[in-house]
Amino acid sequence: MGLFPRKSDDVPAANRGAATAATPTPEPPVTPTAKVIAFANQKGGVAKTTTTLNLAAAFSEKGHRVLCVDMDPQGNLTMSQGIDPDTLDVSMYDVLVHHTSIREVIRRREIDVACASIDLAGAEIAMSTQIGRERSLEKALKQIEDDYDFICIDTPPSLGLLTINALTAADKVIVPVQCEYLSMRGLIQLQNTLSMIRENLNPDVEIEGILPTLVDTRTVHAKEAIELLEENFGDRVFASRITKTVRFAEAPVKGMSVLKYDPDGKAAYAYRQLAKEVLGNGKR
Repeated sequence: MGLFPRKSDDVPAANRGAATAATPTPEPPVTPTAKVIAFANQKGGVAKTTTTLNLAAAFSEKGHRVLCVDMDPQGNLTMSQGIDPDTLDVSMYDVLVHHTSIREVIRRREIDVACASIDLAGAEIAMSTQIGRERSLEKALKQIEDDYDFICIDTPPSLGLLTINALTAADKVIVPVQCEYLSMRGLIQLQNTLSMIRENLNPDVEIEGILPTLVDTRTVHAKEAIELLEENFGDRVFASRITKTVRFAEAPVKGMSVLKYDPDGKAAYAYRQLAKEVLGNGKR
């Protein structure tokens, strides 16, 4: 049986050709699947979690269905939505190690969050004997890829198995980079890891863009760091700049994104501009 029900034969034979010509067969509906974005940088303190949550909130403001996946054992993304990781019965550890359905670890808040707990710190050892362990997250996301428009993955500050799972599952990678020389040095190592991922696990993953974060507009060093980024990476550097502000520290205490906590502030504006860039398919 085809995709569409067969028309009854009560159309006169003489008119069947005309009816077919007048009514073209409609195209089958295309079911969109979620675009998966990993936020990665093996250096800590570069605003990965902040960017994951607030870009997701900006997507949500535009009417998109968004899920954040917390792959960091510190659980900062989980806590940023007012969820105590210590109270969780199941978390992303169970999804990766015991193959629990990811639906069981999603909590509905301002943004849907697949929660992490400190148990995740033991996931790499627990997964070490699994066949295909690099694809555990990718398989878990298959269950929900039709439920969301965007899936945003926060990764730990390392290039271990948890981050490799995120990069293997991702369509795109956004790299938050603190505007300091030492922070930018780590980009080379991340690029090497991505090359390995493309060669062995996920040939289609690409860098969506490099995001300058924690920009201190008062310093010459920050300006020089951005110029160095643009010199080396060209139009892959987002035009948006995430400047330092105390709002990023205050918003998680209230269990909300900065877009909800201070909707008219500069920080919220910056992430809305970033959302426009990402949704505009890389137009800078």
